[in-house]
Amino acid sequence: MDERLLKPYDPKETEDKIYKLWEESGFFNPDICIEKGIIKSDAETFSIVLPPPNVTGNLHTGHALMLVIEDIMVRHARMKGLKTLWIPGTDHAAIATQSKVEKLLEKKGVRKNDIGREEFLKQVEEFAKNSHNTIINQAKKMGASLDWSREAFTLDEKRNLAVKTAFKKMYDDGLIYRGSRIVNWDTKGQTVISDDEIIYEEKKGKFYTFKYGPFEIGTARPETKFGDKYVVMHPDDERYKDWKHMQKITLEWINGPIEATIIKDEIIDMKFGTGVMTITPWHSHEDFALAEKYKLDKEQIIDKYGKLLPIAQEFSGMKISDAREKIVEKLKSKGLLVSIDENYVNRVATAERTNGIIEPQIMLQWFIDVNKKISSRNNKSLKELMLEPVQNEKIKILPNHFEKVYYNWIENLHDWCISRQIWYGHRIPVWYKKSINNYELGITNENSEEIYCGIEAPEGTEWKQDEDTLDTWFSSGLWTFSTLGWPGKTKDLEDYHPTSVLETGHDILFFWIARMILMSQYLLNEIPFKNVYLHGMIRTADGKKMSKSLGDKAIDPLDIIEKYGNDALRMAMIVGNTPGNDLKLNEDDIRGYKKFTNKIWNASRFVIEQTKDINLSNLAELDEEDKKSKIELDLLIKEVTKEMNEFRYSIVAEKLYHYFWHTFADIIIERSKKKILENKSPDSAKALLYIELINLLKLLHPFIPFVTEEIWSIIKNSNKDDLIIIAKWPSF
Repeated sequence: MDERLLKPYDPKETEDKIYKLWEESGFFNPDICIEKGIIKSDAETFSIVLPPPNVTGNLHTGHALMLVIEDIMVRHARMKGLKTLWIPGTDHAAIATQSKVEKLLEKKGVRKNDIGREEFLKQVEEFAKNSHNTIINQAKKMGASLDWSREAFTLDEKRNLAVKTAFKKMYDDGLIYRGSRIVNWDTKGQTVISDDEIIYEEKKGKFYTFKYGPFEIGTARPETKFGDKYVVMHPDDERYKDWKHMQKITLEWINGPIEATIIKDEIIDMKFGTGVMTITPWHSHEDFALAEKYKLDKEQIIDKYGKLLPIAQEFSGMKISDAREKIVEKLKSKGLLVSIDENYVNRVATAERTNGIIEPQIMLQWFIDVNKKISSRNNKSLKELMLEPVQNEKIKILPNHFEKVYYNWIENLHDWCISRQIWYGHRIPVWYKKSINNYELGITNENSEEIYCGIEAPEGTEWKQDEDTLDTWFSSGLWTFSTLGWPGKTKDLEDYHPTSVLETGHDILFFWIARMILMSQYLLNEIPFKNVYLHGMIRTADGKKMSKSLGDKAIDPLDIIEKYGNDALRMAMIVGNTPGNDLKLNEDDIRGYKKFTNKIWNASRFVIEQTKDINLSNLAELDEEDKKSKIELDLLIKEVTKEMNEFRYSIVAEKLYHYFWHTFADIIIERSKKKILENKSPDSAKALLYIELINLLKLLHPFIPFVTEEIWSIIKNSNKDDLIIIAKWPSF
């Protein structure tokens, strides 16, 4: 007997050795599988890109779940004989990574401006490299069968070329423009961020009602009201029927008399408050849209640091938090305060990465126009290109109730601001220079700038590149095809795109998935993936979101692997985990699945010992009990194969767990022991044991790859060319 079977299964001694064996085999790479004749060169393809983890820290439970689900998909596809490619990579995560390094420098008493852009970027790149190495090693620890020869990074040279190419094409097609629009400004991070990177915190505050001429208006932010000179009401509100649209009125306000204008618009909710509101177009997305609609004036009240500007007169230079009550006191002294609601709950917008307060601002930025008709795409807009493949089921979202969420988000999408005021990231490929009487460009103003957009910098020293970088999601939006060689016309791109499935958390449906569809539809005129599998969030046993702040209640995947082994963690993460639903994970479950791996090991030891000189032809002599068991195994293979193809991994994992433990180990093995002992059909009983074990190991392999590969290597006498990772999926 193989000496490994003489002692209990030990994941610590086995898992690193097994992963090294897989890597050395080259079987993660479909090209090597083709070279060795394991799969056919014309085989159907299965491709998937790894959602790239941010180079900001260590592997967490969200990454672990993602790796487990995708590895199950990939191992199953490879065993089916498909030309299988799983592309690894990491994301530079510009804002998060820069923020991390800035905090590290601050601990040393250094600010990024003290050392300059070039030196700061060197330090960020060093941090990112170290973090990358940690993440890659941890992904390997999870058993992820990624093709490391094709690893990519969202900020490497190949992806940089893809980003510049995409930007220039969109710019040339008029889809990218530079304009002054309202954006989300992070007062702490000092950069624009997207709607999706905002966290809304409910905080108890005050709601103020003031007299505004003959009206009463309500607000939670009196500090924004200095420039308010438009009062809006619904055109059907009977209370205000005598007031006319664009009518002028004079009234007393914070800094003295002002002339205000009546605006009648359906945007107003007549049932909320008094049905009347004033607007602050510079500091509210809704108010900005209204001002654009009626071509109203816009005036800035608050600066980029969250301080009041000179329009606030004696409050100029004060922080909002310091000025608010003083402003209310001034309004009260003028007899303009009506009431204060002390129990108002306000949703405060904060930046996800920096926790800074978000202050909407009108700024000159770079945007993608999502409504412009594109002649090369049958005069469809980017919005339409994003909706179409989901509507016509070219892309299927699992679970499908997220389709409605997707439609709603796309239909309400406004132009995407893609510029960020940070140093780390893809620099915007646009250069400027002063242009005097440039008749060729039609520019005659000596203060005007000539603009050049290109993949390479223009010739001449007078050109200055845009200081801003691109939103990280711009580069990750190209991920399915930039990793396959685009903008080149590569064999990988031809073979593996569109990819088969995109597996990720439902929380980035809009962050990433929608943008990937946008970019692929526009740049390649094809979908980026055929299926979207959205997993839920990992939570603690009492339902809390898993995070390091939970202390002892948080589960660190690497600690769990050290304690119970990878296979036990994988089973605990997949059983009960259905698409779109959150999973409560606790250590008792993981401990239970460690017992399952021990059960597999012990059962396999018995079978291997009994079937040394097996003759499979004896299957023809099965007795009635064993024939029934063989039929049950065939039915199991048939069910499991169907469910694996339908992404029903939780059901399969649980079914295999119960079958192995309660049917194979508890019934078939025990019955075989009796037959062998009593010498009743011992050869046929042994043949059945062997067939059952071989097929169950194959079925279980995508879920628990390490223990199954170790047992397989014992059965196959450590033949390095005969690994279960490339074994043929059982047929029925």
